[in-house]
Amino acid sequence: MKIYTKTGDNGTTSLFGGTRVPKHHIRIDSYGTVDELNSWLGLIADQNIAKDYQNELQAIQKKLFTVGAILATEPQKATLKNGKERLNIERISNDDVLYLEMAMDKMDEVLPQMTHFILPGGHPIVSYCHIARTVCRRAERKTTILYENEPFDETVLTYLNRLSDYLFVLARKLSMDLGVEEIKWIPEKRD
Repeated sequence: MKIYTKTGDNGTTSLFGGTRVPKHHIRIDSYGTVDELNSWLGLIADQNIAKDYQNELQAIQKKLFTVGAILATEPQKATLKNGKERLNIERISNDDVLYLEMAMDKMDEVLPQMTHFILPGGHPIVSYCHIARTVCRRAERKTTILYENEPFDETVLTYLNRLSDYLFVLARKLSMDLGVEEIKWIPEKRD
Protein backbone atom coordinates (compact mmCIF):
# COMPACT_ATOMS: atom_id res chain seq x y z
CA MET A 1 0.00 0.00 0.00
CA LYS A 2 1.37 3.40 -0.97
CA ILE A 3 1.39 6.19 1.58
CA TYR A 4 0.42 8.77 -1.03
CA THR A 5 -3.03 8.68 -2.58
CA LYS A 6 -3.00 11.96 -4.54
CA THR A 7 -6.62 12.51 -3.42
CA GLY A 8 -5.59 15.54 -1.37
CA ASP A 9 -3.78 17.32 -4.14
CA ASN A 10 -6.72 19.68 -4.63
CA GLY A 11 -6.69 20.86 -1.00
CA THR A 12 -9.31 18.49 0.38
CA THR A 13 -9.14 15.44 2.61
CA SER A 14 -11.49 12.69 3.77
CA LEU A 15 -12.99 12.42 7.21
CA PHE A 16 -13.63 9.04 8.84
CA GLY A 17 -16.79 8.06 7.01
CA GLY A 18 -15.76 9.41 3.61
CA THR A 19 -16.92 13.03 3.58
CA ARG A 20 -14.42 15.28 1.83
CA VAL A 21 -13.68 18.67 3.38
CA PRO A 22 -11.12 21.43 2.80
CA LYS A 23 -7.85 20.85 4.63
CA HIS A 24 -8.41 24.14 6.49
CA HIS A 25 -11.75 22.90 7.94
CA ILE A 26 -11.96 23.32 11.73
CA ARG A 27 -12.36 19.55 12.14
CA ILE A 28 -9.06 18.96 10.32
CA ASP A 29 -7.42 21.80 12.23
CA SER A 30 -8.64 20.27 15.51
CA TYR A 31 -7.34 16.76 15.04
CA GLY A 32 -4.25 18.04 13.23
CA THR A 33 -3.34 20.06 16.30
CA VAL A 34 -3.93 16.99 18.48
CA ASP A 35 -1.57 15.10 16.17
CA GLU A 36 1.04 17.85 16.56
CA LEU A 37 0.64 17.61 20.34
CA ASN A 38 1.10 13.84 20.14
CA SER A 39 4.40 14.36 18.31
CA TRP A 40 5.66 16.68 21.03
CA LEU A 41 4.74 14.10 23.66
CA GLY A 42 6.75 11.54 21.72
CA LEU A 43 9.74 13.88 21.77
CA ILE A 44 9.42 14.37 25.53
CA ALA A 45 9.08 10.61 26.11
CA ASP A 46 12.25 10.06 24.04
CA GLN A 47 14.30 12.18 26.44
CA ASN A 48 16.36 10.90 29.34
CA ILE A 49 13.53 11.06 31.89
CA ALA A 50 12.18 8.56 34.41
CA LYS A 51 10.59 5.47 32.90
CA ASP A 52 7.35 6.23 34.79
CA TYR A 53 6.99 9.50 32.89
CA GLN A 54 7.83 7.82 29.60
CA ASN A 55 5.11 5.24 30.27
CA GLU A 56 2.59 7.93 31.25
CA LEU A 57 3.34 9.92 28.11
CA GLN A 58 2.97 6.87 25.89
CA ALA A 59 -0.37 6.02 27.52
CA ILE A 60 -1.48 9.60 26.86
CA GLN A 61 -0.30 9.36 23.25
CA LYS A 62 -2.60 6.37 22.75
CA LYS A 63 -5.51 8.36 24.19
CA LEU A 64 -4.70 11.22 21.83
CA PHE A 65 -5.11 8.83 18.89
CA THR A 66 -8.58 8.11 20.24
CA VAL A 67 -9.25 11.85 20.51
CA GLY A 68 -8.12 12.24 16.90
CA ALA A 69 -10.44 9.47 15.72
CA ILE A 70 -13.38 11.06 17.54
CA LEU A 71 -12.61 14.46 16.04
CA ALA A 72 -12.21 12.95 12.55
CA THR A 73 -15.73 11.48 12.67
CA GLU A 74 -18.70 13.65 11.80
CA PRO A 75 -21.55 13.20 14.30
CA GLN A 76 -24.00 12.39 11.49
CA LYS A 77 -21.68 9.62 10.27
CA ALA A 78 -20.89 8.20 13.74
CA THR A 79 -23.55 5.50 13.40
CA LEU A 80 -23.53 3.04 10.51
CA LYS A 81 -26.69 2.04 8.62
CA ASN A 82 -26.80 -1.21 10.61
CA GLY A 83 -26.96 0.82 13.86
CA LYS A 84 -23.41 0.05 15.01
CA GLU A 85 -20.95 2.77 15.89
CA ARG A 86 -18.44 3.61 13.18
CA LEU A 87 -15.68 3.93 15.81
CA ASN A 88 -15.41 0.52 17.43
CA ILE A 89 -12.86 1.72 19.99
CA GLU A 90 -12.78 2.71 23.66
CA ARG A 91 -13.74 6.34 24.11
CA ILE A 92 -12.19 8.95 26.33
CA SER A 93 -13.72 8.43 29.76
CA ASN A 94 -13.82 10.10 33.13
CA ASP A 95 -11.27 7.45 34.20
CA ASP A 96 -8.84 8.87 31.63
CA VAL A 97 -9.31 12.33 33.11
CA LEU A 98 -8.85 10.87 36.60
CA TYR A 99 -5.60 9.21 35.43
CA LEU A 100 -4.19 12.66 34.61
CA GLU A 101 -5.43 14.13 37.86
CA MET A 102 -3.88 11.34 39.92
CA ALA A 103 -0.57 11.71 38.06
CA MET A 104 -0.61 15.45 38.80
CA ASP A 105 -1.50 14.91 42.44
CA LYS A 106 1.41 12.49 42.82
CA MET A 107 3.86 15.00 41.35
CA ASP A 108 2.37 17.90 43.33
CA GLU A 109 3.01 16.07 46.61
CA VAL A 110 6.75 16.73 46.28
CA LEU A 111 6.74 20.06 44.44
CA PRO A 112 7.23 23.36 46.26
CA GLN A 113 4.20 25.61 46.37
CA MET A 114 4.04 28.09 43.51
CA THR A 115 4.46 31.69 44.58
CA HIS A 116 4.98 33.26 41.13
CA PHE A 117 4.21 32.63 37.52
CA ILE A 118 6.92 30.48 35.93
CA LEU A 119 8.63 31.31 32.67
CA PRO A 120 9.05 28.41 30.24
CA GLY A 121 12.65 27.25 30.09
CA GLY A 122 15.60 26.30 32.24
CA HIS A 123 16.33 23.05 30.41
CA PRO A 124 15.42 21.72 26.92
CA ILE A 125 13.23 18.92 28.33
CA VAL A 126 11.32 21.41 30.48
CA SER A 127 10.92 23.68 27.45
CA TYR A 128 9.54 20.77 25.41
CA CYS A 129 6.89 20.27 28.11
CA HIS A 130 5.92 23.93 27.93
CA ILE A 131 5.73 23.83 24.13
CA ALA A 132 3.53 20.72 24.37
CA ARG A 133 1.37 22.51 26.95
CA THR A 134 0.80 25.46 24.63
CA VAL A 135 0.05 23.17 21.68
CA CYS A 136 -2.42 21.36 23.93
CA ARG A 137 -4.09 24.67 24.76
CA ARG A 138 -4.33 25.44 21.03
CA ALA A 139 -5.85 22.00 20.42
CA GLU A 140 -8.35 22.76 23.15
CA ARG A 141 -9.26 26.12 21.57
CA LYS A 142 -9.72 24.49 18.15
CA THR A 143 -11.84 21.64 19.50
CA THR A 144 -14.10 24.03 21.42
CA ILE A 145 -14.87 25.82 18.15
CA LEU A 146 -15.67 22.48 16.56
CA TYR A 147 -17.75 21.47 19.58
CA GLU A 148 -19.84 24.66 19.34
CA ASN A 149 -20.72 23.81 15.73
CA GLU A 150 -20.86 20.01 15.82
CA PRO A 151 -21.00 18.67 19.40
CA PHE A 152 -19.21 15.46 20.33
CA ASP A 153 -18.48 13.77 23.66
CA GLU A 154 -17.66 16.63 26.03
CA THR A 155 -15.18 14.42 27.90
CA VAL A 156 -12.74 15.06 25.04
CA LEU A 157 -12.69 18.76 25.96
CA THR A 158 -12.21 17.93 29.64
CA TYR A 159 -9.37 15.55 28.77
CA LEU A 160 -7.51 18.17 26.72
CA ASN A 161 -7.99 20.76 29.45
CA ARG A 162 -6.61 18.44 32.10
CA LEU A 163 -3.76 17.34 29.83
CA SER A 164 -2.46 20.90 29.52
CA ASP A 165 -2.46 21.10 33.32
CA TYR A 166 -0.62 17.77 33.48
CA LEU A 167 2.06 19.07 31.11
CA PHE A 168 2.58 22.16 33.26
CA VAL A 169 2.99 20.05 36.40
CA LEU A 170 5.28 17.64 34.53
CA ALA A 171 7.46 20.58 33.47
CA ARG A 172 7.76 21.62 37.12
CA LYS A 173 8.51 18.07 38.26
CA LEU A 174 11.14 17.56 35.56
CA SER A 175 12.75 20.85 36.61
CA MET A 176 13.02 19.39 40.10
CA ASP A 177 14.29 16.01 38.87
CA LEU A 178 16.91 17.68 36.69
CA GLY A 179 18.01 20.04 39.47
CA VAL A 180 17.03 23.07 37.40
CA GLU A 181 15.80 26.20 39.12
CA GLU A 182 12.39 27.36 37.93
CA ILE A 183 12.51 30.76 36.30
CA LYS A 184 10.05 32.94 38.19
CA TRP A 185 8.35 35.82 36.47
CA ILE A 186 8.77 38.83 38.70
CA PRO A 187 7.37 41.88 36.94
CA GLU A 188 9.42 45.03 37.08
CA LYS A 189 7.75 47.79 39.03
CA ARG A 190 7.28 51.20 37.55
CA ASP A 191 9.24 54.09 39.03
